[in-house]
Amino acid sequence: MQIAVVIPAYNEEQSIAMVVESVHQAAAKFNLLLTPVVVNDCSKDATGEIISKINCVAIHLPVNLGIGGAVQTGMKYAFENKFDYAVQMDGDGQHPAEELIKLIECANNENADVVIGSRFISGEGFQSSYMRRIGIRFFSKLIKVLTGYKIADTTSGYRLFNRKALALIDEYYPDEYPEPEAIIYFSKSNLKVVETPVKMQERQGGVSSIGFYASVYYMFKVSLALIFTYIRLYKRN
Repeated sequence: MQIAVVIPAYNEEQSIAMVVESVHQAAAKFNLLLTPVVVNDCSKDATGEIISKINCVAIHLPVNLGIGGAVQTGMKYAFENKFDYAVQMDGDGQHPAEELIKLIECANNENADVVIGSRFISGEGFQSSYMRRIGIRFFSKLIKVLTGYKIADTTSGYRLFNRKALALIDEYYPDEYPEPEAIIYFSKSNLKVVETPVKMQERQGGVSSIGFYASVYYMFKVSLALIFTYIRLYKRN
């Protein structure tokens, strides 16, 4: 079973080598065929130089596409190169590589197309900031209304996709707020999306792109994006 571990990276020079090495350690520990695929989203620091020297597939974007475009680029690579699964993992060290075995086991046990690693089910590990947790709970309720899916950790970027999901991502993937928007996309495409508990940790390098004062504005923008995505996909179907 060939598994691509897609790691979108923008200015992650402090942590990216460690993240890639942790993937290789997880592969050895669980006897898995894991291929780290790092997508350098036109970083301004040394991220590109670092990934060109370490043991990974290094994809360098000529322009900054944002998280959605970077993730789709890596998933396209996984789909076109016939990987059985692809796992999305952050480049800042928040997602311990050894936790990905839980995503794989859940996909097999639940026959799921998409598995979302949730930090909130078991309540273990890093739980994010207070304001973010409020926003995530709100998004969870909104997505439940729009799709019927009950997803606790709607913004989690620790996800596994099978070939069916990769085929959809190859055609289209949300670009601005991809994690919560993609749940709506998958629901309208009749994919089976499930959650499984994972432990996360604080970022090992870099700085969060969303500060405290931007959280409320972020909630407003994401809510609008979710509603517009739902309307667009509803009309298309």
